[in-house]
This record gives sequence, structure tokens and C-alpha cells, in this order.
Amino acid sequence: MPGVVHRGGRGRRSMNEINMVPFIDVMLVLLIIFMVTAPLITTGVVDLPSVGKSAQRPQSVVEVIVGTDEKLRLKVDKADAESVLLPQLAARVKTAQAGNADVPVVISADKSVRYESVVRVMDTLQRAGVRRVGLSVKQGA
Repeated sequence: MPGVVHRGGRGRRSMNEINMVPFIDVMLVLLIIFMVTAPLITTGVVDLPSVGKSAQRPQSVVEVIVGTDEKLRLKVDKADAESVLLPQLAARVKTAQAGNADVPVVISADKSVRYESVVRVMDTLQRAGVRRVGLSVKQGA
């Protein structure tokens, strides 16, 4: 008697589907964990500097004005502002300070000027070794 050959579809088949139940269980557990821990997380507090009035205005001030067209002007002790280019700014400020590193340099810019332009001026002055660099602010509103 020859051997019996089974050609029917009754053998083991591989499963072609992904079982979603364990995945859903894990997601629900994670959701519950996040819902419980979210109120316990404290938000970070940023302590911003405040602007106050100085006791007295310095004797001599060098002011760098950044215009809306991003052109630079240099003003020394309330004299008329003269135009200056960024590469010459550090040398002109050092000349205006006349060897006294304690003379403050104030950067004034219109609020519509890009932040990058003001930072570029600050960076140029700090790389040149100008110690006292500040920003001019509008008091009140």
C-alpha cells in the first residue's frame, strides 16, 4: 500500500495579520501614565532682567545707532551722528573712547530692525575688546 499523501488545506498556516490588542494595551497604559504625571511637571520659569534707571548719566557716552535701513551711525557725546561701516566700527569706537575703556558704548536701534543686525554690532564691538557695551531702551510704554 502506497503512502498516504495529504493535499488538503488542513495543515498549519502562517498568520498574515498583526495582532493589535497588545499594541492598544500598551498605548492605553502610556496614556494613563502621561495623564497622571502631566500635572506634576512644573513649568520652567525664565527670570528676565529688569530695566532700571541709573543713578547718574556718565560724563561721556559713545552711541551706535542702527537705522531702519540697517546703516550704522556713530554719535559721541550728543554731537552730530556720522555714518560708519561695520568693518570700521570697532576702530572708530576705540578712537572715540580715547584710550579710556570705561567709556560706555550704547547701541540704539529701531524696533523694526532685525535682531541679527543688532547682535552683529554687539559681536563686532566685543571681539574688538570693548568692555562696556549696552542697549538703549525706551522707558515706560
